[in-house]
Formats: sequence, structure tokens, C-alpha cells
Amino acid sequence: MKNKKFLKIAKDVINLEIKALQKLKKKINSSFNDAVVQIAKCQSKVILCGVGKSGLIASKIASTLASVGTPAFNLLASEASHGDLGMISKKDILIIISNSGETRELKNIIQYANRNKILLIGIVSKKNSVLYKASNIKLLIPDVAEAGGIVPTSSTTSQLALGDALAIATMKHKKFSNMDFKKLHPGGSLGAQLKTVEDIMITGSKIPFVYENIETIKALKILDKKKLGLLIVRNKYKKTVGILVDGQIRRISQKNADFKSLLVKDVMTKKPITIDKNELAAKALSVMNNKKITSLIVINKKSPQKTIGVIHIHTILQSNIS
Repeated sequence: MKNKKFLKIAKDVINLEIKALQKLKKKINSSFNDAVVQIAKCQSKVILCGVGKSGLIASKIASTLASVGTPAFNLLASEASHGDLGMISKKDILIIISNSGETRELKNIIQYANRNKILLIGIVSKKNSVLYKASNIKLLIPDVAEAGGIVPTSSTTSQLALGDALAIATMKHKKFSNMDFKKLHPGGSLGAQLKTVEDIMITGSKIPFVYENIETIKALKILDKKKLGLLIVRNKYKKTVGILVDGQIRRISQKNADFKSLLVKDVMTKKPITIDKNELAAKALSVMNNKKITSLIVINKKSPQKTIGVIHIHTILQSNIS
């Protein structure tokens, strides 16, 4: 019975927060558009500030904005009145988050912003509050019922959702791409998933090239030396004309008595599967899995007949890409 009671509480809390988000969705208006445009064209920093739970939300939104190409940081309200107001310049945008809009620690910051004509965006629930009245752009969070009666839950969920919406809308307005995201996330699993084929491909003298007119027996020696399990076949103009893989060449040597007299062009696979250097390595892995192969020839779309690298499934897996 006790466990069932806890499950009911959990569902009640979630339902309450869902209702808060639905209410927020209906209340979003043109002020949101104004905020996105201003944030996107900001030539300096976006500074977030709040107190208590709202301060934690401010920190998360600042982190999200920074991660998608908008320089942002969280200003601790408790430190602002003790010198940290100097971090705010006239070209910055200040976003203050407060449910009541009357939090004492925020009043000095609000006054400083107004006095120095710093653009102030207020995320607030009370229309008659100091923050609402002082804000250049007013983003109103609807009054919502809090889980447990007074604990900030539904209101902070609404603040977080609105902040995420601002960050993503700004990202799209600035046309922030996956490659831009990759530059800001070089480490961890996100960085791995955004690596391109060019980042991890085999290049230069390590590429196992052979010419189409050499004898297959000689090609086999090169295959053993390069240890990649394949050969990239080129013509005299250094254009890629085929591929020869380990299993293929060894099967031919076992079945064909005239193997030693065969040329590479006689046994190669024409029109090999290729991938552009700018594609994600994760896509290369997907192609390999679908085609049941272990390597791909890497090209530049501008010169599709020229091989510039090779990407092997082992290299992809070693890079923690899936």
C-alpha cells in the first residue's frame, strides 16, 4: 500500500508540472520573439541571474546558451552587490529570473541595469512586481500550483522550459550547425558522435594504393604489408577505379590456377562504395553495417574520383562512436 501511495504522489507531481507547461505554452507571445532576436544579435555576453531555485535555473540556462554558441554566464546575486556588478557591460544582455519579481538580492542588479541602460529581460510571474515593471522585455510565467503546496517545483519547471526554448530558438536563428556544436564539445560522448570522417580517416602513405595494371600476386604482397585488409585501385591518372579486399583476393587465388597471371583490374570490384570526408563518422559506421563491409573509401565531393583516405570500422569503434 505504501509503495502505491508513493507512485500516486509521483504521478500527481508530474501531472501538475505538465499542466504548468501547458499553461506556459498558451501564454507565450511576441515578447518571446523579441527576446530571441535581441539575444541572437548580442555582440557581448548574456548574463543570467536568479536567487535560490531560480538561481540554479539561471545557471543551467547560461550553460545551455553557451553550449549552442551564445556566450553566457551565471552571475551570483549574492556577489553582485559586492563588486561583481562590474562584470556587466553596457553591451551585455541581462536575464533575471524570479518567480515573485521582488527578491531583495535582485533589486540592486535591476537598478544597475536600468541606470546603465543595459537590456533587461525578466522571467517573472507577477505583473505588479519590481522586475516585471523594470524589464525591457517581459517574459511572463503563469501562476501555477506548486507540488507540496509551497515548494518551488512547477514554477521552476516552467522557468527551465522557457529558458531551453530561448536557447534553442536562438540557436536556430543563428543557424548554429552540428559542426559549430562539435567545436564547442570536443570531449566526451557528444564530441565523439560529432567527429567527421576526416577527423579519424587513414591518410597519406598509409593508404594502400595499387595500380590497376600490376599483377595480382604483387598486389597481395602490398595487401600483407599495409595490413588494412583492402587495396585501393587507381589508373595511370591516379583516379580510383576499384577496390580489392583481402577475402576476395584470397578466394580467387585458391580457385584460379592462372592467379599469378591475373592483373588487379581483372579481379577488382568496380565502383566501390565511398563517403565524403565531411560526413559524420557515425554515418560511415551505419553504411558499413548496412553494406556488411569493414572499410570505406573517403573522397572529397569536389573530386569524387580521387581517394583522399580510408576509414576502417576498427578506427570508428576505438573512437567510441556508435
